Amino acid sequence: MTTPKAPAGQLTNWVREELAARITRGELADGSQLPTERELSDTFGVSRVTIRRALASLAEDGFVYAIQGRGTFVAAGRLAEPPNTLLSFHDMVAGESVVVGAQVLGASVRPATLTEAELFGIAPGASLFELERLRTLDDLPVAIDSNLLPLALEPELPTIDWSQESLYSRLEAAGHAPVTADYSVEARSADEREAELLATSVGSPLLVAESRAFAERDRLIVLGLISYRGDRYRFRSTLVAQPSPRLRLDSRRPR
Repeated sequence: MTTPKAPAGQLTNWVREELAARITRGELADGSQLPTERELSDTFGVSRVTIRRALASLAEDGFVYAIQGRGTFVAAGRLAEPPNTLLSFHDMVAGESVVVGAQVLGASVRPATLTEAELFGIAPGASLFELERLRTLDDLPVAIDSNLLPLALEPELPTIDWSQESLYSRLEAAGHAPVTADYSVEARSADEREAELLATSVGSPLLVAESRAFAERDRLIVLGLISYRGDRYRFRSTLVAQPSPRLRLDSRRPR
């Protein structure tokens, strides 16, 4: 390939656009591993520093992702929830051409604190089931998923294989289907444990979603916390315009 004569910044952009075009055209398939920095450097006739900068730019825009010790891979698109729809992680990716996986990091029973008991409307010290899983798509770590719920909802929870089972589906089968949820999302940096589990670097961006799922009659049944790799998740919502307070006030003025 003929390398254009240009300043370093323009070379970085040229390499980035060339690789982005190959990904868009499908020449580099979703999930495939890119050549090494040395191989790309030889292919494009530029320095490895230029390649590294181009790959970093592609990662920021979600075209590729890096796994420490393994290399750089073509991203299969960001995971995104349908707007205003309550779904489990498994249901959210159902029908996608990816393999959904879950590694159980912890599944235990413990007594509820006073605060937790008040939130769930149960007695202090009543049994809670705490579940933490590492969620994967095509073996790529995507999110750390934690849930807390009263054991009384389904006493068999500790005996279930949570690498295969959907929590929401299990609750629905037990007659406690979540019907609404309060949901909030914030961005923060990955700590050492999160970075190791999600195969990223300390300080890399995460999107952290806190949720409170309710059954009928506004009964809280699940407290959830899920931390997504920032380059693998997109949050979507539907916003509806409302009249401003000034307009509502003016509408009441006598004509």
